[in-house]
Amino acid sequence: MSTPFPVIDGIEINNWDRSMLEQLRAGGVSGLHATVAVWEDARRTLDRLIRWQQLFSAHSDLVRPATGAADIRAAHKEGRTAVLLGFQNTAPLEDDPGLVELFHRLGIRIVQLTYNVQNMAGSSCYDPEDGGLTAYGRVLLAEMNRVGILVDCSHVGDRTTREAIDASAGPVAITHANPRWFCDSPRNKPDHVIEALTQRGGVIGVTLYPHFIGGPQIELASFCAMVVKLAEQIGLEHVAVGSDLACGWNDEDLVRLRHGKLKLDPPAARWPEWQPWFRSAADFPRLHEGLSAAGLSDMETAAVLGGNWLRLYSDVFDAA
Repeated sequence: MSTPFPVIDGIEINNWDRSMLEQLRAGGVSGLHATVAVWEDARRTLDRLIRWQQLFSAHSDLVRPATGAADIRAAHKEGRTAVLLGFQNTAPLEDDPGLVELFHRLGIRIVQLTYNVQNMAGSSCYDPEDGGLTAYGRVLLAEMNRVGILVDCSHVGDRTTREAIDASAGPVAITHANPRWFCDSPRNKPDHVIEALTQRGGVIGVTLYPHFIGGPQIELASFCAMVVKLAEQIGLEHVAVGSDLACGWNDEDLVRLRHGKLKLDPPAARWPEWQPWFRSAADFPRLHEGLSAAGLSDMETAAVLGGNWLRLYSDVFDAA
């Protein structure tokens, strides 16, 4: 499916194969932020980057690498998907801020400060105590600002997020979370965090992950009504979409993803059932229809489904 405007998914963390790339095209997705690494150290992250280079080479009819908004606009015209690469943790940077510029040169454009547990940069949303942004985290953030890497605070604790927003020289993102008033989860964000984000020009990508919308029984109309209410609360220009699709993994992968190297004898975990109206990137047209039915104009829908990410990418990547 093609649309008159670029559709952008603010994040997916799939175990990629060609069928998933075809789903992007079926859904008319012109831009994507794809997670390269979460718990991997620098060397293992290089392996993940090699894998992405292989994907770009083998499936160049469907995807192309992206380092900025212009690549997404070009891919939209070409009928392909431009892929921005990112980390969902600062683990790949180890204890060396010099790796920020190196990974930027290798194509990384988005980095989340923490994942599900506290790290050297700050606290996560699941930590019992949020110690805030660390001195090391401030150095990393300054380096990301300097080279043009977008700071992501999706899994980050509320205090750490607020301090990162205040410390950043430019806007930051929450690529995949919802307002906590819609679904009461630590992974979603309270009003004071969302409002601080938007006051500095940031964007929040509402997520479709079942655990953070209230479960697969939540209807499309309810989700889209939330998007409209959020846009009224903070300004439509600050609302986008980050589906957090996680396809192609098994349940053992989920345990490793959630807990990393922690020796906690973690309980078994199962991937959630997704809502019938959104199971893959091929379902983006349904989201388009739902937002229109909820009362957004064509121009407003275009902004939420892509335009707001494009603006933020230009602000961060091009300004560095």
